[in-house]
Amino acid sequence: MRRLSVLTVAVIFSTFTLIAYAVRVGSTAPNFTGTDIHGKTHKLSDYRGKYVVLEWTNNGCPYTQKHYESGNMQALQREWTAKDVVWLTILSSAPGKQGYMTGPAESAYLSREHADPTTALLDPAGGIGRQYEAKTTPHMFVIDPSGKLIYEGAIDDHPTTDPADIRISKNYVSEALTEAMSGQPVAIPYTRPYGCSVKYPDID
Repeated sequence: MRRLSVLTVAVIFSTFTLIAYAVRVGSTAPNFTGTDIHGKTHKLSDYRGKYVVLEWTNNGCPYTQKHYESGNMQALQREWTAKDVVWLTILSSAPGKQGYMTGPAESAYLSREHADPTTALLDPAGGIGRQYEAKTTPHMFVIDPSGKLIYEGAIDDHPTTDPADIRISKNYVSEALTEAMSGQPVAIPYTRPYGCSVKYPDID
């Protein structure tokens, strides 16, 4: 009986811990510290007072390739950074797994693709990704100037690898930013993300 009670307490504690650390739209976005492709340290709190987009990426994923090879992701990056939005591309692929990149390799990739995020953060241990429960590439988050998470989920409403779908898609990130910047509530604050699973390190 005592063993069962201890097990019950452990399960309740684990469940409470998961709930306590879960990322939820409407709550304060968890602060984090990350290193970019040039070795510079960034904290989310450094950007308080600005809108911030977090974009999980993996250049080996066909869903990511859809948005980069078509130029769609780059166009979004340029459009919104020109409006003073901070755009952080995050790589949470572990060494030896699809999408893992060193700083110089990712820098060369971004240059080749003419990508224009504010910066790209390397997260090979998966700490930032797990903090945000990032599930797919792409998985998008929008944070407002107060630090509140106002959108989480898919980049758009066509969960395919076909670039031809982009022109007929509703882009949830752009809609969330447009509505929030005009003082309106975000009409669709959460959607189910689509893409390849984030290639986190294996847990023993």
